[in-house]
Amino acid sequence: MQTIGAPITIKRIIAGSCWQLFASVNGYADATTSALVTQVFKGRSFQVIDECSKNSCLRDEFGRFRVRLLEDGYQCWIKWSEVIGHAFGRGPWQPTLLTKDQIQQKLTHVLSWLENAARKDNQYLWGGTIGPDFDCSGLVQSAFASQQIWLPRDAYQQERFCEVIEIGISNFQSLRAGDLLFFGTPQKCTHVAVYMGAGMYCHSSGIMNGRNGIGFDPLEEFEENSIAAYYFSEFRGAGRVVRCHDGMTLP
Repeated sequence: MQTIGAPITIKRIIAGSCWQLFASVNGYADATTSALVTQVFKGRSFQVIDECSKNSCLRDEFGRFRVRLLEDGYQCWIKWSEVIGHAFGRGPWQPTLLTKDQIQQKLTHVLSWLENAARKDNQYLWGGTIGPDFDCSGLVQSAFASQQIWLPRDAYQQERFCEVIEIGISNFQSLRAGDLLFFGTPQKCTHVAVYMGAGMYCHSSGIMNGRNGIGFDPLEEFEENSIAAYYFSEFRGAGRVVRCHDGMTLP
């Protein structure tokens, strides 16, 4: 069990130091804008990248410092005012690296988690990972993280991280429940969903594409379902989760 160290203070926010959160916080794209890129839920850990000296933090109206989230290697900026009193020192990060078979055994719980998340009142939130509001990759990451299966944060990273499944545009027989589906342009993956089985997938979709939150859609080009038709036209491929992120190298 991880031993809880000293509580974080501004003077202790130094490069290389590692901390565990006892409250959820927001993660921002940079030091000053309000652009949310992720949320860091209670229990997660981070390593400081840029030091936050007392004077610079107190002079800065935004009061942020840059971190690397230890579970997935994702970098973002967090507010010192949100972590003071809510983060404690921890030792070096030791990832839980489940085997392919262990991951497979946990997938039914991942699917149940998604079904429960969809039952709650929610809406699409760019950068959302805590819930009940999620973005597409935040929903996928959190669903798998509920079973200690850590994936990269963003959709395009998740696509690169997975084992590729060879399927045709009209032949999805190779898919298994728990596989990931990827959508976007020929150049880049911009959306991700979880295949639930029986031709259906779960995802968090923005209002511009016909829904504002978590829903289930068929992997077919139904004219009666504009959301399904839109994403079917942007389908890129599928991948299988066969490993856990080590928290270091990003795909």
